[in-house]
Parts: sequence; C-alpha cells; structure tokens
Amino acid sequence: MATSPNFLESLIEADLAQSPDRALQTRFPPEPNGYLHIGHAKAICLNFGLAERFGGSCNLRFDDTNPSKENVEYVEGIQRDIEWLGFQVEGHTFYASDYFDKLFSWCLGLLQKGAAYVDEQSLEEIRAGRGSLGKPGLESPFRERPVEENVALFKRMRDGDFEPGHCVVRAKIDMAAKNLLMRDPVLYRISNAHHHRTGDRWCIYPTYDWAHGQSDAIEGVTHSICTLEFENHRPLYEWCLEQVGVTDPPKQIEFARLNLSYTMVSKRKLLPLIEGGIVSGWDDPRMPTLAGMRRRGYTPEAIRAFAAEVGVSRVNGVVDMVVLENALRDDLNQRAPRRLGVVRPLKLVIENYPEGESEELDAVNNPQDEAAGTRKVPFGRELWIEADDFQSEAPRKFHRLTPGREVRLRYAYYVTCTGFECDDDGHVTEVRCSYDPETRGGDSADGRKVKGTIHWVSANHAIDAELRLYDHLFASADPAAIAAADDVKQHLNPDSLEVVCAKLEPSLASAAVGEPFQLERQGYFCADDDSTPERLVLNRSVALRSSWAKIEEREKASQGS
Repeated sequence: MATSPNFLESLIEADLAQSPDRALQTRFPPEPNGYLHIGHAKAICLNFGLAERFGGSCNLRFDDTNPSKENVEYVEGIQRDIEWLGFQVEGHTFYASDYFDKLFSWCLGLLQKGAAYVDEQSLEEIRAGRGSLGKPGLESPFRERPVEENVALFKRMRDGDFEPGHCVVRAKIDMAAKNLLMRDPVLYRISNAHHHRTGDRWCIYPTYDWAHGQSDAIEGVTHSICTLEFENHRPLYEWCLEQVGVTDPPKQIEFARLNLSYTMVSKRKLLPLIEGGIVSGWDDPRMPTLAGMRRRGYTPEAIRAFAAEVGVSRVNGVVDMVVLENALRDDLNQRAPRRLGVVRPLKLVIENYPEGESEELDAVNNPQDEAAGTRKVPFGRELWIEADDFQSEAPRKFHRLTPGREVRLRYAYYVTCTGFECDDDGHVTEVRCSYDPETRGGDSADGRKVKGTIHWVSANHAIDAELRLYDHLFASADPAAIAAADDVKQHLNPDSLEVVCAKLEPSLASAAVGEPFQLERQGYFCADDDSTPERLVLNRSVALRSSWAKIEEREKASQGS
C-alpha cells in the first residue's frame, strides 16, 4: 500500500523539480568518538534511504575534528554498523580531515577580510562574555585587532607556538544577536592531540560549525539533513558558506531525533557504566548501541522496519520501546526456527513408559513457514518440564499439570499426573505421570480434549546452556530524566540481566553465533560469542508478545473449531 510522503520527501521532491538536472546528494556525518546507537540508525536509514528513493547518493563522512576523543576502532565500528544495516557506501569514505588545508585557507581568508579574529581570552571568559537570551554579550578586548596581527597569530597557532587554551579564532558576527550561536562563535582551537589520520601535522582543529557546512559544499551535498537541536546552528551554517563564497549552498533541514523509552544514548553518560564494569562493553546486549543490539539478536531488517514505522516529523516525542520490540518480533516470527527448551527445569518421570527406551518425534520448525518442514526430537521416560507448569494445588483457571489432570506434551503424548515428590523444604523435585500411547503426536483417537499443553526436553538427550535474560538497562521510561541525571546509575534497572541454566533440545548444540531461533513459550534467542564448544551461551533477544495463557486460549479455540 502506497504511503504519503513525509515532509522531508515533499521538500526534496519540490527542490528537485526546480532543478531537474541536479541529483540528490545527502550525507551521514558521525563523529568517530564512540559506537553508533539506535538514534543513529534512524539517521542512517533516512539519509541513505532518501538517496536511494530519489536516485541520488549518500556520503559517509567522518567528522574527525576532535582527535582527543577519536580513534580507528570507532571508525571501523561505524563502517561495520552501516554495512550491517544493509547500506553500501558509494565510492570512498570521506573525512572532514580531507579538507583541513582548505578549511585553514578559508579561515585565513576570513581573517584577511576582517570577518574573524584571534581571541586570547580563556574559554571561561568567552563563555561568560556571550551573555544570555535576555542580555547581549560583551565584545572581546581582542575583537578589533589589526588584520595583519590576526593573520600572523593564526599562522603561529598552526605552527605550534601556543599551548592549548592560549587563543582561539572567532568569527566576527554580532555579540547582540538573539541567536547566541551567532555571538562570535569559535572557529578554530588548539589541540596537541595525535590525529588518527593526519598524525601530528596539525595542532589546530576546526570546530563542527566551521567544518560541517564547508565539507558539505565541497562534496556537493544538496540537502544537509540533521536533527532539531541543530536548528539554531542553521544561520551560522549559512553564514559560513556565504563568507567563503559558496553560490549554490546545501540546504539544511531538521527533523526530530529519535527518543526511545527506557533508553539513554549519551556516550559521555554511558562510558562510566563500561568503566565501572556495570556493563561488559559497548556491545553489551543491554546497551543502545547497534553493536549491542546486534549481539543481542536484533536484525537489520527489524531496525529498518522500526525506522520506517516511526517515520520523521518536526515534533519531538518519545517512542515506546514496545514499537522497537514488536518490529523484531514481527521479523523473527517469520524466519526464526522453533526449538524446545526448559528455562527452569523440573524432572518429570513417565512411569508407564518403557525404561531404557526412547523414540524420535516430529516437531514443526516454523508454523509461519511451511517450507521449513519438521525435525526429529528425542523423547524418553524422563523429561524436563518448566517448574511453573506444575502446581500441587492449582487454582481453577490453571490448565497445566496438577495431580489427576491430563495435559498434552507438545508434539508428543497426553500424560496424566499421578504424583510428585518434594525435598525437606517442601519444594517439588519430581513429578510422576502416566502416558497414553495412543495419543502419539499430541492428538487423541477417541476425540477427547485437554485444556493444557506443556513443553519438555528429553532428560537423557538435553544439552545445558546459560541463558541471559535481558530487560531494560534503565528503570526510568523517560530518556530526558536519565540524560539529565548527574549520575545515571541512579536510574539503572537492577533486574536488567538474569542468568539461568537451561535444558535444551540437542539440535541447539550446533547453534551458530547470532543466528536467531525461538524457544517456544520463552522468546527469541541467539547464541552469544561468549559460547565455546563446552559451554553454550544464549541471549534472549526479545520475549514473546503474548503470554502463554493467551496462547493456550487460542489453542483451545482452534481445537474446539
């Protein structure tokens, strides 16, 4: 079904109609100072997706203007994430550092025509002199320096004659401007940090506002699409392009960033969680990074579907985490094979099943995909079932196993509970049943019905696995509250990870890292790269949408029809 274009698509379509010979050129400009997160995924899908829709192209350009916080690890991680999402970077990867010579030359031109100056105030003095929304800023005592002196000082900055913080280059615009960003913003600052691409050639680096628009212009970007927090930067973006003589400038358009409930994406706030060992790293499956989500079992298809569903707008809001989880469920429901597993095992003994014997039963691989066929699962006298599937004294609406009740073992037989055993503390340690051999496959020849179906694993064939059951990393649903906290640890969910030992059907012994499957009734899982031949580790990607009670109700309805 065709969908109406969003506001960005409408604007671009109108612009291209006015310039039919001009191709759309977008860009995705991440800073290589951390790992991409779910918010970046929306921007990636948007920029690459628009280019694809309108027959244009999208550049990947690293905004590598702050070398003290950047390294090659982040560059490679960002490239890997973009490719994982399914987007191909056309041509070669771009870097703001590719343009350092040109940016220096352009800034030199500003100084020569009196549109910029070298300021020797401290950063604290500059901030204090900027004023406020209701109070104009104070002009720097160095604002009217002679052009020749400014040019000489800028060249000395480049040559390393000054220590970091000694001086900066500022644009000369308007210290009374209503937009505080136009009050003589900093264009260049000194940093002696080693750059991962240019080495130690430069000791001065352009700010984002000086490098970004010019980089767009150099690359022929037609539409510079960014989030709403850059709306106030647009006048400065346009001023910089005008000052260097760009006659056909890119058009900056802003959209609302992605805010997801229970999620905070600030790298500065997340880093202490890594350094403090609260999470295992940037790829911890609880982290909002694409690396963490990939390890948890999220698929690129699900993330792209999520980005399409939330769409783009000019209004900030918070998207419920359920929308993202549903996108993953919808994707995995179609493709993930089903497997049997017991998370909290309780022994079940079928007393009238022949001792020492076993058989193989047919189990459906995926009810959503008939072509997936069936597999064989072993069955015997002793089984593992979920502890929650038995109650010695059950309430009226409990339809699973309890003394005297008959239930169905999934894909297997009808069994009737004949008794149970407890330890000294009264905890049930074993359930005893009898089975009806005439109900093989889970159906009764005489037409009798049962209300409950439970899952199981053959005790003699089961493999052991460590299951990591994840929940939200943060307990607060409000991303703004988390981001505003001085210490985000106060918002952590103490139950974000539960580790349990499970019993699984033997086919999962060969589970490949990252390959999704559904443990029936439990959720979707994938093998973690912590797995070894001796120890299988599974991450729960997402729990099932419906409770087992609802599944039982649907099953009961289908049997009665």
